[in-house]
Amino acid sequence: MMYRPVVRAMAGICAVVALCSTAPFPGKPPRHKSQPAAMPGDAAQRWVDSVFNQLSPDERIAQLIMIRAHSNLGAEHVQQVVKDIQRNKIGGLVFFQGGPQRQAALTNYYQSISKTPLLIAIDAEWGLGMRLDSVTPFPKNVMIGATQDSSIAYAEGLAIGRQCKRLGVQINFAPDMDVNNNPNNPVINDRSYGENKYNVASLGVAAIHGMQDAGIMASAKHFPGHGDTEVDSHLDLPSITKTMAQLDSLELYPFRQAIAAGVSSVMVAHLFVPAIDPKPHTPTSISRPAVTGLLRGQLGYQGVVVTDALEMKGLSKYYSKGQESLQSLLAGNDLLELPSTASGSVAAIRKAIRKKKISWDEVNVHVKKVLLAKYQLGLANLQPIDTNHLTEDLNAGTDILRQQIANKAITVVKNENRLLPFTPATIQPRVAVVALGISKANVFVQQVKNYRPDAATYLFSNAADTTQARALLAQIREQHYQAVIISLHNYNRRPAHHFDITDAQLQLMQQLQQELPSVTVFFGNAYAIQYACSAPAIVASYEDDDITQATTARILFGQLKPQGRLPVTVCPGLLSGQGITYALPAPVMVPHIQPEAVHMHSSVLARIDSLTRDAIDKGAMPGCSIFAMKDGQVVYQRQFGTLDPDRQEPVTQKTIYDLASVTKICATTLSVMKLYDEGKIKLNATLGQYLPWVKGTDKAKLKIRDILLHQAGLVPFIPFYKTMLDAQGRPDTNYFRDHLDSAHQVRVAQGLYLLNDYPTVMEKIIVESKLGKKHTYVYSDNDFIFLGKLVEQLTGQKLEDYVMTNFYAPLGLESTGFRPRERFTLPCIAPTENESIFRRQLIRGDVHDPGAAMFGGVAGHAGLFSDAQDLGIILQMLLNNGGYGGRQYIQPQTVKLFTAYNSDISRRGLGFDKPEKDNAHREYHYPCRGASAQTFGHTGFTGTCVWVDPKSQLVFVFLSNRVCPDGTNPKLSALHVRENIMQTLYDAMY
Repeated sequence: MMYRPVVRAMAGICAVVALCSTAPFPGKPPRHKSQPAAMPGDAAQRWVDSVFNQLSPDERIAQLIMIRAHSNLGAEHVQQVVKDIQRNKIGGLVFFQGGPQRQAALTNYYQSISKTPLLIAIDAEWGLGMRLDSVTPFPKNVMIGATQDSSIAYAEGLAIGRQCKRLGVQINFAPDMDVNNNPNNPVINDRSYGENKYNVASLGVAAIHGMQDAGIMASAKHFPGHGDTEVDSHLDLPSITKTMAQLDSLELYPFRQAIAAGVSSVMVAHLFVPAIDPKPHTPTSISRPAVTGLLRGQLGYQGVVVTDALEMKGLSKYYSKGQESLQSLLAGNDLLELPSTASGSVAAIRKAIRKKKISWDEVNVHVKKVLLAKYQLGLANLQPIDTNHLTEDLNAGTDILRQQIANKAITVVKNENRLLPFTPATIQPRVAVVALGISKANVFVQQVKNYRPDAATYLFSNAADTTQARALLAQIREQHYQAVIISLHNYNRRPAHHFDITDAQLQLMQQLQQELPSVTVFFGNAYAIQYACSAPAIVASYEDDDITQATTARILFGQLKPQGRLPVTVCPGLLSGQGITYALPAPVMVPHIQPEAVHMHSSVLARIDSLTRDAIDKGAMPGCSIFAMKDGQVVYQRQFGTLDPDRQEPVTQKTIYDLASVTKICATTLSVMKLYDEGKIKLNATLGQYLPWVKGTDKAKLKIRDILLHQAGLVPFIPFYKTMLDAQGRPDTNYFRDHLDSAHQVRVAQGLYLLNDYPTVMEKIIVESKLGKKHTYVYSDNDFIFLGKLVEQLTGQKLEDYVMTNFYAPLGLESTGFRPRERFTLPCIAPTENESIFRRQLIRGDVHDPGAAMFGGVAGHAGLFSDAQDLGIILQMLLNNGGYGGRQYIQPQTVKLFTAYNSDISRRGLGFDKPEKDNAHREYHYPCRGASAQTFGHTGFTGTCVWVDPKSQLVFVFLSNRVCPDGTNPKLSALHVRENIMQTLYDAMY
């Protein structure tokens, strides 16, 4: 989601006291302190006055108090919270550790027993997963800082806001707006967006807008700035001795921007800042010069001001028993967070009123401001939290956003001698990965092995000592590796004790960096890079989760361009803002030559142009891309027509087409061939030996060989969608939604999402389908759906990931893959059918085949997309008997076996289509008259075909979208367009 500034309207109790609204007013400029605050609406004012008038004096004071709540501390804790709600009539709760279902149940209960709706808050800087089990956390702010992308910060803020809203939380004490310019800061550190004030301000404001657009209150913290301390205010009172000019130029800058942007609340820190208030032992949280003088007066902030937790030692070592609440209120705060005692706080404030230290009028202004906040946050119409699918809803879309963050944040910090990215051309076979801090291979190690199956793996746990480090180093030396990848895992976020990186790990890491070409990857706090400043290549990955690990591997091996920038300075020469980027390895370039160099007539090949234009003129297709190689050289590569008859978008060399059934050979069969090479698949084995979910059915005894040959007796296809339409013929809402939610995450088309578990139902439908006569040739999509699932079962990877890591990525293919919308913009992708009976839209970027679409766009029979040249490289690899660019992908004997005739009842190879055995004697020749018996390939329903003829050393790719806009268009076949073009290639040979 792109971030767009959304300005907040200000609503107030009077012209002097105001609260930031959560209703967006796009385009309206922010209100500065010189502008009068807006008055609350009549309904809001009536509700505030009504509630206020029902409260006793003590209950009014209690509205300012928020106490601690957990959902994991048992009955005694719950009873204490109940006591404060029922007896002391506190105004709100701040939830901490626990679980989402338990917190929701407690929130519903606590709200039900409270006289006044409770303001529910949480400190969830990186999402509810920061506090709650069962919820996946988002990355910490420092990783967002590495993206330097406000749209990412907005998206994370919006997602966190929606989590809070779903769980009945009205305030999130976030984002952290501190400029962390002290690497030894023990409390802020990676919670900050970094040390650049402009980056902190930009990202923090974007996160604020995201949260407030979700309908909750954000809170800019920790005013006036906690980034330059070496004392944890949870444990003692930090001191900042900067001048007012220094504070104004750095620490205060993000807060000024947040205020101008309409932040709903500001949290004040426990800091001793003599330039603001020289009174000894006076934290800013209880300093009237800080809160009323600086924040409200000089900065003009009129929203809600909340203290940092009053139980923290930075304050509680000086004030307790309710005095901390009184001092906070005297300073000008509105919400008093986590005092030592609720009843003591009320008593202390009542006593101060009697002694005229503060007036009832002043207190009532704060009370009405809090009540107005409750109204604006929806508490006037409080509804119980719906606990159905709660955890699923809280996690919905989290991984997608985490992936986007990882893509933009991971930073190549150093890259001496251009060691990165690792590619077959730049790295020798002898490579090792040394993972520090783990004792079992994690996703990163597994992904390295996927990219480099021959990579050696060494794990060095936190328990290993220096003796073991020396022994491992000696072992690595003996192997004479040409490069080593060093990864650091499971180290502490905090800087104390070298982030808990052990002496043995540091010794091993630094010695390897000195002796071998190495890249060192830090999966955690980037400040830890200070222990590897002299390393030749360094990558900052910021987090240590599966998504970050997998994405880092993609960057190391040239599958993803690094984009991140250091948000903080980590070494004298590695400064904030630095980050190395580079172009990804170009796809393997295929040489273009004059056809005569390989004994082909250019003048004959030119006939292809007229054949193609004639086919377009006759309506066989809107356009196409044609690619042909002879003897490993490109002899013909041209594009014709447009992407859509009604559009003027021309086909280009990079146009990506839906390959339809070409998926069967260029994804699924390739995978089966590799697994056959590795001995993981046997052709005479049965499906039940590999797929547990078919055991006990009549599909269990089907042989893999028969399935590859389409003679296992499976029905041709199953129109799954037909039983899922309502009476009007539209997708039934019992199965589909028009938007993504936790229960509907299977994308079928634009604005159409299927139930998460329905692909499993489809598998069951296939298993239960009627089995026809065996050893009869019946071309079936279901054969290859089973084979795709078999690949996933044996590899533990999704089919799309397996072919990407084992074929497409190492071949240098840019376009080939499933679900192209995730990698390319729509103008790059040819549309297919303007479908009228199911999805009711022009299909573009989603797979045309409805069954594959209902599997989420990835299936063994359909779903692959590619441009023509990339597809030609795959075919040339097969023509080369499985080798390409110095790498053997499939063994030669396997290629020969699978591409030969393998059936006595059909023309089929194993997975591959072939010419009719009596091709020369037929009226119409398939795939064309000149194709030899060695030829293999496939065609696709959308108007595609790929063919390889080893005898003539010919590769032919034809990609069109003949189904656009009408899937019933028969002209491409009726006019024999593909056959005639392919035959022209043979006619040109001499």
